[in-house]
Amino acid sequence: MSSCCAKTEFTGLSASYKRILWFIIAINAVMFGVEMLAGISAQSQALQADALDFLGDTLSYGISLWAIGKALTVRSSAALIKGISLLLMAIWVVGSTLYRIWVLNQPDAFTMGWVAIAAFSANMLSVLLLMRYRNGDANVRSVWLCSRNDAIGNLVVLLAASGVWYTDTPWPDLLTALIMATLFLSSSWQIIRQALAEKRAAAAQLAESGS
Repeated sequence: MSSCCAKTEFTGLSASYKRILWFIIAINAVMFGVEMLAGISAQSQALQADALDFLGDTLSYGISLWAIGKALTVRSSAALIKGISLLLMAIWVVGSTLYRIWVLNQPDAFTMGWVAIAAFSANMLSVLLLMRYRNGDANVRSVWLCSRNDAIGNLVVLLAASGVWYTDTPWPDLLTALIMATLFLSSSWQIIRQALAEKRAAAAQLAESGS
């Protein structure tokens, strides 16, 4: 989810980028509803964790769209909010998964599988659309990182579905939820670190211009 301030980076000021972002927001909103309903129905912690990620992305991409064209401090603050939201999601996933360990229910492997394939297809479309913008500022880069990690997470959920089917136990599902929490933490760290670096750069520029 490279040094962020060493050179001029893409900040999202592009009509085509904004159209892509609106399209991806719609995809994530739809997939959140589909995956959360399927996760609850299939009693799959991994699907619910992935659905929560879709919801987080829908909200964070909306923030990204709003922040485009704003001052660097505003854009870096928006990225910081997204990084913190990923951290909170990771904490929720870990906590709910640990709770489920004591209330083991067998998830529906078939539902897990087809929903994971649908989610992977949606996220890969987002990844391909965002590929050329992956090295932008913290606000733009956070969108790329979230979409990339979502596609990885979908593959992990698909593997978990195979594991649940093969072992006839819920453990692959629970382990997958914890792996996804790790992905959230990794992206959160990268986004927060880049956003803070951009904030420091903006403050230094302001101090320099005022001296």
